[in-house]
This record gives sequence, structure tokens and C-alpha cells, in this order.
Amino acid sequence: MMRISMSLPKKLLSEFDEVLKDRGYNSRSKGIRDALKDYIVRYQWMKEVEGDRVGIVAVIYDHHYTGVMEDLTDIQHEFRDFINATMHIHMTEKNCLEVIVVKGDAQKIRNLTEKIMRLKGVEHVKLTTTSSGEQL
Repeated sequence: MMRISMSLPKKLLSEFDEVLKDRGYNSRSKGIRDALKDYIVRYQWMKEVEGDRVGIVAVIYDHHYTGVMEDLTDIQHEFRDFINATMHIHMTEKNCLEVIVVKGDAQKIRNLTEKIMRLKGVEHVKLTTTSSGEQL
């Protein structure tokens, strides 16, 4: 095994520790390993999706973060051919949820999703896709 060190916000670590406790973990390291494995599996699944897809990209972001709303809008304009609709929800004083309905080539949808994931101020992104309906 390799040892690593990492810096985490206090709130995130506290929430992670609470999840570990609820799930009965005896080791923070085991919980981190399991979380990393889950992250890798989800990435591999997203990478393997091919063909025409329809789906939703859910984005939670801190609207106080300078430039994040403009960057998110710019990306959506760049991928406008694959976006069918968007919905904006004010979650808290700080956080907003943007729901982006997408349809088209899986690679393009993946590119859109990963571009959004890299934005500073974006807290969480989840892509969910299914068949475009052509095969049904």
C-alpha cells in the first residue's frame, strides 16, 4: 500500500466521517479507498457509453463564486446543439442547481459534462443517460 496525504475542508471531512460511522466503517482509509473505487467505476462507465443518448446533467454550484455563472453559460452555448432544455433552481442562499437536458452523441455529452466538472465554483456534477429511444 502507498501512503498519501491530502487536505480537505473541515466540513467535508466531518460529513465523510459521519457517513463512515453510519455505514459501520472502522477505518477512514478503507472508506477513502471505497470512495475512490466508486469514482473510478463511475468514470469508466461514463467513458464507455457510446452512440446517441438522452440524459440529464445535474450541476450544483456556488453562485457567489466569481465567473461561474458566466462560464457555465458559455459552455452551454458551446454545446447548444446537444442541449434541449435547462432548468435553474435556487437551493440555498449560496447554492444553485442547474439541470441540463441533453440529447446526442455520447462523446459530446461527456465532453460537456467534463468541461462543467472542471469549473471553479462547481460543487457537484452528475450525468445520467439512457438510450435515445431509437432502439426501443
